[in-house]
This record gives sequence, structure tokens and C-alpha cells, in this order.
Amino acid sequence: MQGNIFIVCAPSGAGKTSLVKALLASNQPIKVSVSYTSRPPRSREVEGRDYHFVSRETFLSMAQHGDFIESAEVYGNLYGTSQSWIASEIASGRDILLEIDWQGAQQVRRKFPASIGIFILPPSLEALKYRLQGRAQDSDEVIAKRLHAAQADIAHVVEFDYVIINDVLDDALRQMQAIIVAESLRRTRQMLQNQNLINQLQK
Repeated sequence: MQGNIFIVCAPSGAGKTSLVKALLASNQPIKVSVSYTSRPPRSREVEGRDYHFVSRETFLSMAQHGDFIESAEVYGNLYGTSQSWIASEIASGRDILLEIDWQGAQQVRRKFPASIGIFILPPSLEALKYRLQGRAQDSDEVIAKRLHAAQADIAHVVEFDYVIINDVLDDALRQMQAIIVAESLRRTRQMLQNQNLINQLQK
């Protein structure tokens, strides 16, 4: 049985990273794909856990050789997801979660149409601005650009299967867990996983 690919997208500051970390801490049987990026690591980010940090030249070389299932440039930095790793993991039956932007989501869904898209929204634009300011990592100019970009990102919400409003983290976490469980119970998957049982019950 092939694993599911869950694509999680959000405008910057919507709390996507915190939500995914909470999901992993809840012992959900899912693995997060670690993207490659050309940007330098932020404080407390760890190589191989948060991202694979490579030079811009190395990234472009990998892209030229077709190493990425998706790649995009965001705020001047390059991001990409390993195609061979994803293919190997889902072939082994493991569910994979991708934290990518809407551009990457479009690329993944062209290659894996059965991927499940989840879009995370903040409860308000004011809350989004507050969260971006709370990072204390970006200048006012960068925050203003991110707020403007957020509105453009949110316009792509219609391309996703599920939408979560991340107001209270625990509530958003339960909703994401429910999506993962629901997808595992789809009729097509249950028919494949439990064909013997279903045949016996029909006799």
C-alpha cells in the first residue's frame, strides 16, 4: 500500500511550523520531508532537521539534474524537495508531509495528483502581523513585504482540499490529526488493505 503525501501550505506567520512540530510530537505515524534551501540557517535551526542547507550554486546544480520534485524561489531564497526520497518513502507505505508554498504544491500535485492539500490560515491579518513581529528576526520592511505577500498566498486557498484556521494551536492540531485519520479510512485504501476481510464478510 502506497503512503499518502500531505502538502501543508500557509502564508508566512500563520503558524505552520509550530503546528507541524506539534503534530510530530503527538506521535502521529507520519514523516516530514526535509527540504533543501539556499538560505543560511536561522538561530536554533539544525542541518538535516529543519533544512538541508546548501549554497545557491549547489542548489541550482541539483535542480538541473532533476533532483527536486518541486522547487521555488521565495524572498530571494531557493527551496526544493528531494524527488527520490519522496518516491522511496511512499513506496514503502509511509505517509509523508511536505511543508511547502503554493507554487511547490502545484508542482507536486502535477506529479502526484492524489496528494492531499492542507492550507493553514491565521485567524486575522492583525494576528498574522503580530506573529511576524514576534519573531524579532525580520526588519519592518521585510515584515511589510511578507504581509503583502500573504494576501497573494491566501488567494490560492481554493486549490487545497482542507483549510485549518490556526487560532488555538491545540484545536488546529486536532483538526490536522482528524484529516490524516480520515484519509487513511478512505474506501479505496480500506478496500486494498482489508480485501480479505471484506471478501469474508460478503460470503
